[in-house]
Amino acid sequence: FVYGVLEKQFRGYFEMASSKKGITGTNLLQILESRLDNVIYRLGFGATRPQARQLVTHGNFEVNGKKVDIASYLVKPGDVITVREIRKDNAIIKNNMETAGRPIPAWLDFDNKKMVAKVVRLVNREEIDIPVEEQLIVELYNK
Repeated sequence: FVYGVLEKQFRGYFEMASSKKGITGTNLLQILESRLDNVIYRLGFGATRPQARQLVTHGNFEVNGKKVDIASYLVKPGDVITVREIRKDNAIIKNNMETAGRPIPAWLDFDNKKMVAKVVRLVNREEIDIPVEEQLIVELYNK
């Protein structure tokens, strides 16, 4: 619910997380955090995740120089996210950046003046501030 993902897509993310090496719950949270709409929210371009999702679907951003309008696009370490040149004067994006008031996570490198961000690495479990017990999710989906 927090990430705005429905059951069918969430099941797919769980399958992806369980097939990766490591702890399934942590992998699942990493996948959810690396969704483009969530990254846009974390950078302060969107005031809320639903607004960030809408900004992405309206084609306001580029990943590695290519327009991406798919909110579920999964970013990887090394990806560069920019506001498209024709959207840099968007009043909503500018207002959100001025009033965001939340810190940029350590796993993202952000240049406020150029409106460019780089995914430095995948997020660690300790950096996710959402109160969720991922082990309970894993137990439910493994039934």
